[in-house]
Amino acid sequence: MQQRSGDKGFTLVELAIVLVIIGIIIGAVLRGQQMIEGAKLKRLYNQQREIIAAIYSYYDKYGKFPGDDNTAATRWVGTTNGNNNGQIGTSVEFACTEGATTETCQAWRHLRNANLITGATTSAVNPTHAYGLAIGVGYATVQTLAANWIGFDEVPYDVCQSIDLQYDDGAYNTGSIRGSGNYDTATSGNFDLYFRL
Repeated sequence: MQQRSGDKGFTLVELAIVLVIIGIIIGAVLRGQQMIEGAKLKRLYNQQREIIAAIYSYYDKYGKFPGDDNTAATRWVGTTNGNNNGQIGTSVEFACTEGATTETCQAWRHLRNANLITGATTSAVNPTHAYGLAIGVGYATVQTLAANWIGFDEVPYDVCQSIDLQYDDGAYNTGSIRGSGNYDTATSGNFDLYFRL
């Protein structure tokens, strides 16, 4: 078969230029994904700080923790009082419903009624964190330490590792940041991440 004169293919230089452009585009996309993941991690940590600030602002104003407040119903019709024992319920709940009356769920309603977090003042539903799942608050034993905790449901293992290393002792079972399981050595999966209140 003879090649017709006038038929032309791509030169090596043209192919090299195309490959370089494709490489730059892929690099930019990957860098963009890293930036998004970094922003989500920082957002999750900042959400924890915002909730701690809201809870202590409530405590400063009313002398009781939200949810545990035994005088909330006198201020806001439809809310449920707590027992004022210094503990927000008996667990960290991640599935509070609209009308839930437990202290851990009412904590969200008390904070909303006090205008310390956003949302409908009739709602006891959990807010969500940067990875799209629930934030909980309550008194629980996490890795042998009983305390009031702020919990983040099902956080990716690498985010747990990074936050613990940056802001605490880097161990899932000690310090003021703890996990529902050993995210220290994990290479996959999600864990509940807890911050001591």
